[in-house]
Amino acid sequence: MRSPTAGPIVLDLAALDRAVYGAIAITPTPSLDGAMRRLSHTANHSKISFALAGLLALRGGRARRAALLGVAAIGVASAAANLLGKNLVRRERPDRLGALVPEARHVRMPTSASFPSGHSASAFAFAVAVGAELPRTAVPLCLLAATVAYSRVHTGVHYPGDVIAGSLLGVASATAVRISLA
Repeated sequence: MRSPTAGPIVLDLAALDRAVYGAIAITPTPSLDGAMRRLSHTANHSKISFALAGLLALRGGRARRAALLGVAAIGVASAAANLLGKNLVRRERPDRLGALVPEARHVRMPTSASFPSGHSASAFAFAVAVGAELPRTAVPLCLLAATVAYSRVHTGVHYPGDVIAGSLLGVASATAVRISLA
């Protein structure tokens, strides 16, 4: 994949991205495959985060504020990833058949561009926004977000760089929401 406008660093990162993706694809992990597939699917449309936000909102007080910040951060991250990032970069999805990603891992291949990962952006946006408001939730929510991000690579629908960029976008979105609503 050579681009006349891509510099050597971008090409090196793309090669590293493909190599890590390929290594994950060929590493046998039958005990993880079903769980990663289910998690990736369940995280569609931020269903996990919205369910958690609903539970938090029922508690009232700071928990309700955390839920609102988390949902607002998802909105910012989702718009930034899906309306801006994917349309600007237009990176093709990985060739999971060519990379030999086992069929037991497959989820539906999205038709949108690959970069950045919207799942990762939304999961981290929610985790960071809520975790900043309710510090005891920060570690579990960030671990959940990281697992959602990894599930997207494990199932073959994203390169590692897509989920890293999406995760960083989610953190930035949560930070922006917290600053703007302080």
